[in-house]
This record gives sequence, C-alpha cells and structure tokens, in this order.
Amino acid sequence: MTSAEFDLVVIGGGINGVGIGRDAQGRGLRTLVVEKDDLGSGTSSASTKLIHGGLRYLETYEFKMVGEALSEREVIMRSAPHLVWPLRFVIPHTPEQRPYWLVRLGLVLYDFLGKRKILPGSRGLDLRKEVAGDPLKDHLVRGLEYSDCWAQDAKLVALNAMDLVRRGGDVRTQTTVERAERIDDGKHWCVTLRDVVSGQTTQVTAKAVVNAAGPWADVVDGQVLGRNNPTALRLVRGSHIIVPKLYDDDQAYLLQNHDGRVIFVIPYEGDFSLIGTTDVEHDDSADRVIISADEIGYLCAAVNRYFKKQLTGDDVVWTYAGVRPLVEQEGVDASKVSRDYDFELDGAPGGDAPLLTVLGGKLTAYRELSEDAIAKLLPFFDGLKDAWTRHAVLPGGDIGLDIEGAKRTFAARHPFLPTALAARLVQDYGGLADSIVNEATSLEGLGIHLGEQVYEAELRHLRDHEFVKRGEDWLWRRSKMGLHLSEETQKAVNAWFAAV
Repeated sequence: MTSAEFDLVVIGGGINGVGIGRDAQGRGLRTLVVEKDDLGSGTSSASTKLIHGGLRYLETYEFKMVGEALSEREVIMRSAPHLVWPLRFVIPHTPEQRPYWLVRLGLVLYDFLGKRKILPGSRGLDLRKEVAGDPLKDHLVRGLEYSDCWAQDAKLVALNAMDLVRRGGDVRTQTTVERAERIDDGKHWCVTLRDVVSGQTTQVTAKAVVNAAGPWADVVDGQVLGRNNPTALRLVRGSHIIVPKLYDDDQAYLLQNHDGRVIFVIPYEGDFSLIGTTDVEHDDSADRVIISADEIGYLCAAVNRYFKKQLTGDDVVWTYAGVRPLVEQEGVDASKVSRDYDFELDGAPGGDAPLLTVLGGKLTAYRELSEDAIAKLLPFFDGLKDAWTRHAVLPGGDIGLDIEGAKRTFAARHPFLPTALAARLVQDYGGLADSIVNEATSLEGLGIHLGEQVYEAELRHLRDHEFVKRGEDWLWRRSKMGLHLSEETQKAVNAWFAAV
C-alpha cells in the first residue's frame, strides 16, 4: 500500500467535482479527483445538453438563480467554443397554456437578466411566414424565439479534468473511495482508494475533502465518511429520447405541455432530434436509471401535440436517463424543486479538517458553483490565489468563437484529411485537433484505420489525455459516435481500447 499527500481530495468526477478540482488546483491546492466509473458517467452525461438560465424557473420567482445562470452562458461559451454554441429556441404558442403576453414578458425579463453581449435577443414570430413554422401543425400561428446555448456535456467534464492535470493535479477514474476518516487529532484526512480493475488499494492524505458525488452524496456521507446524519437528497429522474430528425432546420423548440412542464426538441448529431426531459421521482438506486415506457409515451405525446410528423415508441433509436440530486423541499412537486445549489460544511478553521458536501446544482452553474465551493474552503488555507476561471479557456478552446473559420483553417493545414473528418476533429477537439494529426501528411500517418474515418491517432489522444479507458467512454459519452458508426466499427473501437 502506497500513500501520497494532497491538499484537497474531491470525491466524484462529474461536472461539479472536476470543476471544483480544476479551480482549486489553479489556486495552488494540490488536488486529487476520484471517480468510481468514467468521468461524467452519471448525471453530467445525462443532461438536456443546455447551457441556459432555465426560462421556466421565472415562474417560481428564482430570479437570482436564473440571472446567475444566464450570465454564465457566454462565459462558458468563450471557454470552450467548440463544445458550446448558440442555439435559437422557438416557442409555439397555444392559447390554452400560458398567455402569449405572459410568455413575451418572461422573455423580455430573460433578456434583461442575461446581460447578453453575443447572443441575440428574443422576438415574436408569425409561424405562418417563418421557416420555423413549417414542421408544426397548421393551427399554430403565433410563436416566440429566444437564445440559449447547447453543450457537449460529458466532453465539458473531460476538458475540466484535462486542465486540472495540466496544472499539476491528479485524476483517477475507475477508483472507489473505500473509506475517509480524520487523523492527526482531526487535522488531516486519510482516504483509502481502491482501483476497481486491479483491486489494488492505496491511501492518500488530505487537508480537506469535498463530497461532490451527486446522486451518491448521501451514500458517500454514510458509508464512506461514516456520518450519522447523511445529507438528504431528493432524486428526480430526467429521461430523453433520440429519434430521426423531425425537421431540417437548425432551431430548437420549447413546447409547453398540458401539465405545465416544458419539453425541448433539439437538433442532435446532424441526423436526429433530442427530446426531453421528464421529471419523475426516482425511488430506485442511483446506479439503476432507465427510462420507463410511460416516459417514452409522455415525450412522444408532447411532440405529437405540436408537430405534423407523429411519433411512436417505434421511432426511438436511443434513450438516456439520469437523476438530478436536488435539495429536499418537503411538499414540492418534482418539477418545481429548485435546481439551485447549496453546501454543507463540517469542520472549522483551527479545528477539524473540513468536509464540504455539494448539494444540487446544474450544468450551467458548474463554474460558479466551483468558485463558491473554494470560497467555503478559503478560511482553511493560507495564501491561495484569487478566482481565475471566468476568463480562462479550457483545452482546445483557444480557437475563438468563429468555429467555421477554424474548420476551414484546419482543413487548409491538413489537405489530406477528408472534409467531414477535418470538420469533426475541430468540432470535437478545437485547438487540440492539430495535436491529434501531429506531423502526419497522409491518412496512413494517423495509424490504424478502424473504419468510417476513425483512426488510431484519435483514440490514442482520448486514451492519453481524456481519460478514456473503454470504447463506450468515447462512443457514448465524450461523443455520440455510437449513433453514427456501424456495429463493426464500434466493435473495432472497443477491441482497441481493451487491448491497450
């Protein structure tokens, strides 16, 4: 059994865990992030892929949360413009739901709270004259349009982890925390880790521990940290379906459902539409999260109220579901529970070493949540650097906001690459695409061809820098190439990772 010393150990490799770890490492804390599976393999890869304020939360008067989230949209977009980009959302108006004037007023407030510099504002639509009205049923004649952002969520997790390691930190995936206990009269933590593949056990010490295990935070509190009063979370399942694309244009839709919820229909991976999400109480283990037949029917029915093209469960080509670890609010419906975040701090400066437990949160707020988490730990450490992530780019994010221009420039530097492959590499890796191609001057220089423009050079990058250990980590999390590649190519990818 070996040991190492850290200032901070973060339990959980979702977006909050790696965000906190990255922020801490950049401020001078030697940090370790531990994840029992793959990075982002839980809730962080099961989102609706939006960087947004949450228009519907205006109805519950959560103006502070919405405003803070809206201000983060352009911050995150500038940090990783290849993974986060603007998207226009169309709201077809139905008189039996929220009044038109109320929705328009909400969008005016949304624009005001957003403090936009890049994203265009909202406007009203005559759906009889707009392309956005073409896929919709003929009785829908009025609508509205506004801006938010779309994101590759699991990839965003990986980039935060990459940046943490680049700055001198450590990330260990497929590693469980068996036990964490205070030692040295409570001044330090001793954390016992186990590699789930080899079974090898190691111990590390830390001056502070952050429980960012998301839906498993209560399990970590009770079973790993041995607390008698584990944190109380409410698990709410959000499920999504993927269907062949419902329309050819690039706008998304926000549909007001009959039960007061909203459903998004989003262009997805070029050939598909993403539809979600649900809000269902999840009473099973956080390790077992599967969409139900009722949820599939619910999402299809919501779309069928608005679109000419009608859906059934037979149209669904893929599904995914995740659980949101929300702060418990007694007597509040699942769809109304706040998506805001909070912390529980155990320990005091000069006393016990701190344990910080993260409660709630959403993808959009991860960077702000990370700053706030470190602010909670500041009294326990001397000489930390100031907050820094607001203006820092993530790995590959140095290409700027002109993604199409970056694609053209990259293709010109590497003329031997097929056009579609060159575009995909820039879209997925940004400025890191050049390091994948490296000094190759022909396709043969990219190594083994596994099929359908997938080359060994890309898989090596994923293995060496993005913590990919299995084919599924890339096929269904870092990317959604599993939707596009043949079964034969997927088998080849899985075999490549299994062999290394």
